[in-house]
Amino acid sequence: MHRSHRPARGHRPQAGAAALTRAYDRAMSGEPGTDAPPQDDQRPEIGDSWARLRRLGLDPELGRNARRIDAAELEHRRRDNGLDQVLPVLRGSLITPDAGTPLLLAITDPEGHVLWLEGSRPLLRSAGTIGFEHGARWSEDEVGTNGIGLTARTGRATQVHSAEHYLRSHHAWTCVAAPVRDPRTGRLAGVIDLSGPAHSSTPYLLQLTVTAARLAETELRARHLESLHRLRTVAAPLLARFTGPALVVDGSGWTAAASGMPDLPRLQPPADGWAGADRQRLPGLGECAVEPLADGWLVRPLAGPPTAPADQAEGTRIRLDLTRAEQPQLWVSGAAGGWSYGPSPRHAELLLLLAVHREGLSAAQLAQALFGDRSRTVTVRAELSRLRRHLGGLLEHRPYRLSGSALVSVRAPAEPYDLLPGSTAPAVRELRAGLAAGTVVLPAG
Repeated sequence: MHRSHRPARGHRPQAGAAALTRAYDRAMSGEPGTDAPPQDDQRPEIGDSWARLRRLGLDPELGRNARRIDAAELEHRRRDNGLDQVLPVLRGSLITPDAGTPLLLAITDPEGHVLWLEGSRPLLRSAGTIGFEHGARWSEDEVGTNGIGLTARTGRATQVHSAEHYLRSHHAWTCVAAPVRDPRTGRLAGVIDLSGPAHSSTPYLLQLTVTAARLAETELRARHLESLHRLRTVAAPLLARFTGPALVVDGSGWTAAASGMPDLPRLQPPADGWAGADRQRLPGLGECAVEPLADGWLVRPLAGPPTAPADQAEGTRIRLDLTRAEQPQLWVSGAAGGWSYGPSPRHAELLLLLAVHREGLSAAQLAQALFGDRSRTVTVRAELSRLRRHLGGLLEHRPYRLSGSALVSVRAPAEPYDLLPGSTAPAVRELRAGLAAGTVVLPAG
């Protein structure tokens, strides 16, 4: 389960605005392109974002001209995105005419393009002076640290207040944002944002936005269940004609109906998509015949499921793919076959640390690495116990480590600060900084 709505720590009270400005001035006083360390009074996610943007050469005084999509592309993305289905829920949750707080509601796609922007005309005109308008791409790379861009990159709800914005021109604003995930895939469907003048910011806005995002996901989930029900009515008579095992799934791999098989809620879609070939090798099922149906796919296993790889077989390869921030993937292969696992954010952190520290780490060391607190060993052991359900004997203990007989590699994103961007674990932040400085090399296998 994605922890997509775990909010980042909120900004300090209004009395701290001067401290934020002082921290900003100190951080931006260095030479352009340098990676000055974050200030002690700065939230980790803000410091990491600023360091990343300095590496990219974004000028905090000038920024860049945000890319915009034209009207035709805007309409296409609105129709294709799916969040138009939940607009009534979002408007009803977030736009309260009598609230007295001047706010703009923005809904973006996963890349940060503003698809919908609503609010009072005076506030919309003010937002237009900084390029916050329909079709603008409000990503970090374009307009610096902001709620939409930070949430789109990290997948976490966040608030960016006043001088926490990277561009000085945005310091008069506060923005709070929360991710909305597609329940079919777990991937980011878009971002919900509330923005307004920094001087009128109120502490409840972040939780309000998170709640609205949850309502939107609930609505999307209900619509997905309806589509599965429609597919099931088509699949049931079709499956009755087969004597062997078969199932019907939707495009995201969710099972609508099955015959002659144990309960399997979802299949991991092939890397090249269901339409890649009429035969696919699927995790847990082996070689399968795949045929298109209306709004889904008929899957028929051609043989028994592959034998699970021996826990510590020689030649086992473990590859942790972190190139897609929103969807880490673990791949295990060996002489007996292969399988994959989509780890949770916490499991992705643990796998990364164990891949880097092949000699192993104690529970206390992992607690320090994840939380900055060696005493949180109970939490660490509980997470490792859950992780072992997927890895079996490939996860050893005393100390905790990946099997010494396995060949381990990590595929990292091109930009160091995009390595598990939603993580604020001290050890992960150190890895990002080390990769940026060229002092750390991840195992290439």
